[in-house]
Amino acid sequence: MKTIGLIGGMSWESTAHYYRVLNQETARLRGGLHSAPLMLHSVDFAPIAALQAAGDWDGAGQQLAAIARSLEAAGAEVMGLATNTMHIVADQIIEALNIPFVHIADPTSEALLADGFDTVGLLGTRFTMEMSFYRDRLTSRGLASLIPEIDRTNLNGIIYEELCRGIVREESRRIYVRAIEQLAARGAQAVILGCTEITMLIDDDVSPIPVYDTTDLHAKALVAAALA
Repeated sequence: MKTIGLIGGMSWESTAHYYRVLNQETARLRGGLHSAPLMLHSVDFAPIAALQAAGDWDGAGQQLAAIARSLEAAGAEVMGLATNTMHIVADQIIEALNIPFVHIADPTSEALLADGFDTVGLLGTRFTMEMSFYRDRLTSRGLASLIPEIDRTNLNGIIYEELCRGIVREESRRIYVRAIEQLAARGAQAVILGCTEITMLIDDDVSPIPVYDTTDLHAKALVAAALA
C-alpha cells in the first residue's frame, strides 16, 4: 500500500474524521491489524482562514503547494487535501507534485452518478457555494448543482463559528435541514455536504433527500488510490 499524504487542519475537527475513516477503510480492505500508512501535515487554520477572507487565494495556494511538496519529499505517494473550500487552489498543488492528487469532488461525483442522480444540492462555505471552481468540476462530470437561494451567509457562519470549533447546535441543524428542503423543492435529488464539517450536523437520518458526505467519500478514495 502506498503512503498517503494528507494536508489537514482546515479544520482539525474534520481532519480527525479523515484519520478515522482512512484507517477504518484500510482495515476493512486489508484485514487484521492493518492501518493506513499516512503522513499528515495539519496547518494552523487561523492564517488560512484570514487569507480566505482577504481573497488571497494565490498566497494560500503557495503555502499549501509548499506543504504538498514537503510531504512528497518525505515519502508520500498519493496526496489528498482534507477540505472542500481549499480545492480552489487544487491546480497549484497538482502543479507542485509528481504524485497523484485525489480531488475531493471526483469520488463524490462518481457516487452520485452511480446512484442515478443528475441534479444535486450543494452545501458548503460561501466560497464553495458561490464561486465556480467546485460547481464547474461537478458540471464537467455531468452533474447539475443547485445552491441555497437564501441564508448562505448564515450557513457559512455556522461552519466557521460553530462546527470548526466543535460546536453542534440543534437550531443550526434545523437551519441546514430547511435549506435542504428548499433545494429538494427546486429539484435537487440528493445533497452534497460540500464542507468537511457539515457531516457533524447532517446525515441521512435528518435529511429529506439522500446525503453524500465528501469527507467519507474522499477518505475512502484516497485509500483506494493508495491500494491501486
